[in-house]
Amino acid sequence: MFAAFDQGLISGNSWLWLAPAACFLIGSVPFGFIIGRTQGSDLRKEGSGNIGATNAFRVLGPRWGMLVFTLDFLKGWLPIWWLGRTAPFHLTWTDVGSADAGLLVCALFIVLGHNYTPFLGFKGGKGIASSAGLLLALMPAAFLITAVVWGLTFLAGRIVSVASLAASLALPFAAWATLPDRPLLIGLCILLTVISIWRHRSNIARLMAGTEPAFRQSRGAPGDGRTT
Repeated sequence: MFAAFDQGLISGNSWLWLAPAACFLIGSVPFGFIIGRTQGSDLRKEGSGNIGATNAFRVLGPRWGMLVFTLDFLKGWLPIWWLGRTAPFHLTWTDVGSADAGLLVCALFIVLGHNYTPFLGFKGGKGIASSAGLLLALMPAAFLITAVVWGLTFLAGRIVSVASLAASLALPFAAWATLPDRPLLIGLCILLTVISIWRHRSNIARLMAGTEPAFRQSRGAPGDGRTT
């Protein structure tokens, strides 16, 4: 699985090892926190206490919430899109179709950076927007399927955490249905699903207790849609 890293080490190309670290740092940029502070709010202390797009929607309003979502989405999409089409390491990272391990490790590190940002004491978001961005870069068809699952689930219940969990659970099946000959991509999707479930464990507990509230867009509305 890590043949790309071995090749980079053997060839003496030490720059290859910096790519996952760079992706982790890119993923770690806490856009929700930064934008919240520019508006006089600390998302860690308001609403659900999460720095993701949903809490930004609720605390800051739709305009700023959409900006947070877009930036978190782009920090997942842009690095993987660029690495998948550029050859700065003189290796075979560039063929997304072959799903080289190095590229997928970078994708995983983006999500881990978002979820455990060192800039906020390793407490970040839940990785949904960033995962969506990198999935669009890696597997557009599977991304589209999971986006439809998310949208339909959200429209049915207006609970963001349920929609996010439904999309996460659908992801490995979407990857298998659209790219059955890409086991590494399917493996990445399984990892992303496990990470999403783990990050949503408090939401799952509230869902089981019947106390998980529906999403509202009004600024300062209590306790809605605690996700991303």
